[in-house]
Amino acid sequence: MGRLFNTLLAACLVPAAAMANTAPATVAGVNAVLDRPAVQDRQAQHRVMLGLDRLGGRAIAVGERGLVLLSDDGGRKWRQAQVPVSVTLTAVRFVTPQQAWAIGHGGVVLHSVDGGATWRRQLDGRGIIRLLDTAARDNEALAATARQFAADGPDKPLLDLHFFDARRGIVAGAYGLALRTEDGGATWAVLNHAIDNPDGLHVYAIAARGDETWLAGEQGYLARSVDGGRNFTRVQAPYKGTWFTARPLPDGGMLFAGLRGNAFRWDGQGFEQLAGYAPVSLSASASGPRGVLLADQAGHLYRAGTAQQPARMVKLATPPAPIAALAATAEGDVLVAGVRGVSRIDAAMLEGGAP
Repeated sequence: MGRLFNTLLAACLVPAAAMANTAPATVAGVNAVLDRPAVQDRQAQHRVMLGLDRLGGRAIAVGERGLVLLSDDGGRKWRQAQVPVSVTLTAVRFVTPQQAWAIGHGGVVLHSVDGGATWRRQLDGRGIIRLLDTAARDNEALAATARQFAADGPDKPLLDLHFFDARRGIVAGAYGLALRTEDGGATWAVLNHAIDNPDGLHVYAIAARGDETWLAGEQGYLARSVDGGRNFTRVQAPYKGTWFTARPLPDGGMLFAGLRGNAFRWDGQGFEQLAGYAPVSLSASASGPRGVLLADQAGHLYRAGTAQQPARMVKLATPPAPIAALAATAEGDVLVAGVRGVSRIDAAMLEGGAP
């Protein structure tokens, strides 16, 4: 697979068009980290963390070497969970207070039924290669993808996920790889054949409101589903740069943001550009009681604006390092994950904002 040029995002791979020219990873090395449990780390809170989610009183953060951290006090204290792999994990989502899914490198899909305390592997790159091979027997369009994945080995990262409920979910990532489950992850099916992505562009973000589901990725790639993520049609993007984050907006629109501070709102008919962001890649977003927040690779934090009202940069006494993920608590505090680990910003610090 392509090497990551930015471990913060764990998503900036070589362009999908160059896939055939990349050297495959060492299969033995990938297998080793897929089968090796994450090591307990006293400094885990300060390691590179790439994904966050919160539901009720519990927050989960995921990151390098299979680290999964839990907090039950709004991010003040964190403890490490038991994880069966030591690959980098890129994203995590709660579905219920007890059920959560996490994904990462090596095609890993992990599932927890105890609020994130322990995790079981549902799928990895080895299983994905078998799924692609089976799917290609009935769909010639998948044959080239199946052969390439088999030649490279089980190394492709998954980069985002969305679950509609405790049974129906989608995971997606490098080179357009996408899979769907209808039974809570007991089985997975390749979704590539139902997605308009012939060039295999990387998918970095999934966003949904009801059955309307979006995939967003490199080179301005956008695709939309109106049937609960079963079929996706490509949508012409308003710019050609990579998208790193996507999120439903409270006003019914959909937010897409990415390279060089580009942010756009989809209103159901077309795109409106949103102003107020520094020319730095927007890498994370979160919805909270005070609206939508966005963050960039320079560590800036913004209150999302509208087509009429520019975004406002939040004034922080000590801005965090480059940010990979955000999660807001019910009290309005914000949890931040990035190169310095996971930390918390008090709601009181978020009240101000530059005009």
